[in-house]
Amino acid sequence: MKIHLTSVFVDDQAKALRFYTDVLGFVKKHDVPLGADRWLTVVSPEDPDGTELLLEPSGHPAVQPYRTALVRDGIPAASFAVDDVRAEFDRLRGLGVRFTQEPVETGSVTTAVLDDTCGNLIQIVHSA
Repeated sequence: MKIHLTSVFVDDQAKALRFYTDVLGFVKKHDVPLGADRWLTVVSPEDPDGTELLLEPSGHPAVQPYRTALVRDGIPAASFAVDDVRAEFDRLRGLGVRFTQEPVETGSVTTAVLDDTCGNLIQIVHSA
């Protein structure tokens, strides 16, 4: 068994697609119209057949309280592996990304947390 798909709830799918592709560097995998919304997934360019991230519309009534609580408590909705957290932090900050946690080293793990502009906190992580 392996993880095929996971999701983050987003306020605006078009805005999320721009952020996740143009800023974070993912590539669009699926874009299927579903009425007012889309089945919109992105993948890592390093693993185009790997786990897909669904940029899921946040219209369900349970989503807003859930996301608000996570953001208020500083809890990331997802975690993405990078080769070098500090270098990625510098690159993303240079692109105007807002971080809620600058790089922190805890033993062999370094993390930072960013705002995805679509209602979520996202952690970037590297394990030595």
